[in-house]
Amino acid sequence: MHNHIIDRRKLLKGAALTGAAAAAPAIASHPATAQESDPGVVPLKLPPQVPQKEGFLDVGDGHSIWYFDTGGNGVPVIFLHPGTGSGVIWGYQQPVFVQAGYRVIGYSRRGYPKSKLGNPDQPGVASEDLKKLADHLGLTRFHLVGTAAGGMVAADFAISHEDRLHTLVLANTVMGIVDEDFQAISSRMWPEEFQHLPSEMKELGPSYRHLDVEGTKLWVEHEQARKGVTMKSTAYANKVNWAAIGAWRLPVLVMTGDADLYMPPSIMRLFHSKIRGAEMRIIPDSGHSAYWERPLAFNKVVLDFLNRHPA
Repeated sequence: MHNHIIDRRKLLKGAALTGAAAAAPAIASHPATAQESDPGVVPLKLPPQVPQKEGFLDVGDGHSIWYFDTGGNGVPVIFLHPGTGSGVIWGYQQPVFVQAGYRVIGYSRRGYPKSKLGNPDQPGVASEDLKKLADHLGLTRFHLVGTAAGGMVAADFAISHEDRLHTLVLANTVMGIVDEDFQAISSRMWPEEFQHLPSEMKELGPSYRHLDVEGTKLWVEHEQARKGVTMKSTAYANKVNWAAIGAWRLPVLVMTGDADLYMPPSIMRLFHSKIRGAEMRIIPDSGHSAYWERPLAFNKVVLDFLNRHPA
């Protein structure tokens, strides 16, 4: 396996996924098919990271969230991590988006690795913690990319503070929709037996688990890093429902993997139909963690979207 690991630096040499490289979509939408040039699932080394500032922000109740910020004059992009990760999981994105000209920011939410745990009975409102961070960093407007549980925070934030966003990317996420019709669907998709499966079975596609054993191990290490931390579930600032997301007027991209057990393509098409003017992409050979399983495809799709909606 190790002999076939691709050095990402060679793949990205001379092209920071800007210009023509970023403008050419790696994958199509409706239906999604990989182009012949798409390398599919390949084991990738984590690339060297761009220097970044790191800090802590007191968000109340004894909690301090850890964040990183690459700085510079580029348009800011904030990445929101899944429930099975933390702010450190963006290693495949940080240098690529910086090279594409963006200021990259990420953080760990309350109770997640690197952040300082306060009162576990006061989990706060995650979308308002995001606003506190944006205010702390002096960000008037920014692009927002949320995956899985991070997409739920992103959707809640966009309902409250749409005016703060240039664009919204919702990847592999159910967004926290509370409408009864979707709740009925979710009960059929995720029976009790599903909940007891290991996280890597639920959130990494079979192609990735098969082809990148070392990458799977590293993903599990990140997922396991939060074990032992008990904190109440964070609250929402809004009722996230079809009506709320249908009221958005900003550019929105929804995306998922064709092997995502939480957000299969059929459900993503339902979500896509509810958001006015939204774009949709499906990543082939990917489960619930497209940012990690298929980072080359994930990055190209997101950068293409951001580049077409400049600040």
